[in-house]
Amino acid sequence: MAFGRNNDNALMSEINVTPFVDVMLVLLIIFMVTAPMMVQGVNVSLPQTENSDNIASDEDPLIVTIDKNNKILINDYEVGIDFLKEKLGKIFENRSNKNIFLKADKSIPYGTVVRVMSEIKGAGIEKLGMVTLPLESSESKHD
Repeated sequence: MAFGRNNDNALMSEINVTPFVDVMLVLLIIFMVTAPMMVQGVNVSLPQTENSDNIASDEDPLIVTIDKNNKILINDYEVGIDFLKEKLGKIFENRSNKNIFLKADKSIPYGTVVRVMSEIKGAGIEKLGMVTLPLESSESKHD
């Protein structure tokens, strides 16, 4: 085999990455545009309060939600009230920050909310925050 000669029958051993990069860039742009549209959540009608202090945290917040159908969700995963303490205990075994937020639909009976709060405290949670909406000003109600 001679080196340096141009052999037309030889296979090309170089990979052309330009089409690969083009496809990856197009996919990246598509995902960047569509990702914000794919965000879903649980529809909960929150009560309104006057205090709107935001709580900062280094870790992703864990949110327990009680929807209008009395379903209890940890972030987006449904769990029965009988297993709530056990699930939260497992989740917080390795977390340094033992904070949790509770979102409850305003039509949920007070007793249900208190029972969920009791299960959360029973799991060893140190801080329980309630998620609410700020009160609408009287000017915006008359518009």
